[in-house]
Amino acid sequence: MPVLASVQVLVDALARSHIISDMKPMRVVLDTNVLVAASRSRKGASFTLLHALRERRYVALGSVPLLLEYEAVLKRPEHLSVGQRTEAMTDAFLDALCLLMEPVHLHFLWRPQTRDPADEMVLETALNGRADALITLNTADFGVAERFRLTVLTPGAFLRRLEEHS
Repeated sequence: MPVLASVQVLVDALARSHIISDMKPMRVVLDTNVLVAASRSRKGASFTLLHALRERRYVALGSVPLLLEYEAVLKRPEHLSVGQRTEAMTDAFLDALCLLMEPVHLHFLWRPQTRDPADEMVLETALNGRADALITLNTADFGVAERFRLTVLTPGAFLRRLEEHS
């Protein structure tokens, strides 16, 4: 058997055993509260997740409404002052974040699903982007995600899952 054919047989066998398919990075949506937590402290799981994103250990999904929500919340005076950041620094952070994200076009609006209208765009981005998980510090706010078979994880739980798959 030629070498190329034997390699293809091996690749096909690995794909059938889910070893290769399990290697693809998880696609997730980060709730705004994860970015707020990361901006307030460099010691937590939320900040560590941003480093993992920069290392391309997972794929973050983003939509225009979600990015506008990120911007509005991160530029609140109480968040800027805690992190000693300016609006220009926040703009630079969001620009860099956009370069790392996969854009999601919202083909379907699923509203209303959550109690908090600000959570709607997070859920819609996850559903339209076919996310593997939604990462949030408020898992109770996304109980409805179960209806869509969408996994909801805290930053710490997601980090543990990333470590398991490394």
